[in-house]
Amino acid sequence: MIGIIDYGMGNLYSVSKALERLNYDYIISADPAELRKAKGLILPGVGAFKDAMEQLNQTKLTDFIKEEVAKGMPLLGICLGMQLLFEESDENGVTKGLELLKGRVERIPGITAEGQTYKVPHMGWNSLDFHQQSALLDGISEGHVYFVHSYYVKTNDQDVLLATSPYDVEVPAVVGKEHVFGTQFHPEKSSAIGMQMLQNYANFLEKRSPSYEQI
Repeated sequence: MIGIIDYGMGNLYSVSKALERLNYDYIISADPAELRKAKGLILPGVGAFKDAMEQLNQTKLTDFIKEEVAKGMPLLGICLGMQLLFEESDENGVTKGLELLKGRVERIPGITAEGQTYKVPHMGWNSLDFHQQSALLDGISEGHVYFVHSYYVKTNDQDVLLATSPYDVEVPAVVGKEHVFGTQFHPEKSSAIGMQMLQNYANFLEKRSPSYEQI
């Protein structure tokens, strides 16, 4: 079973419907006791980084997520949820994130080195460039996925970059380290490729120890 974290800023409906299409059990909850029963968590997100962290802090879910991940609980962040995995964001002032991965969230510049402007937000279908093998990318080697975002992650930790997407800047599209994963795009809206990634995450959970605390 996957636990979808409900902190008031996630696209819960589309994520849950995607899991239903995969015939995978899930719960939607803000209750740590309920979420601990899951084999892994999904942190969806839409909106602003600062607002999201305020919600997580107010609902006491920030500490819960960090503690459970430290024990070995797998986590998949989607869109804003992926950005929250990193150290901080400069959206609406500097805000500390979950600090599970190293990097900073900044606004897409919208202007090239030559001074030409381009559209922000980055919205629509874009290609993926694959950098590393990962359980999340099993059986996927090419294709397009659906993005909607104005901010992107900048990181010097190349080990977490599983796939990027070109948009003048190189957008980290899929990130991962050990049992923590993230997608900047919406896999639940990204047709067969996105559904394959969600299936891969479910497969990753099923292959792990029945008790992640033993890891």
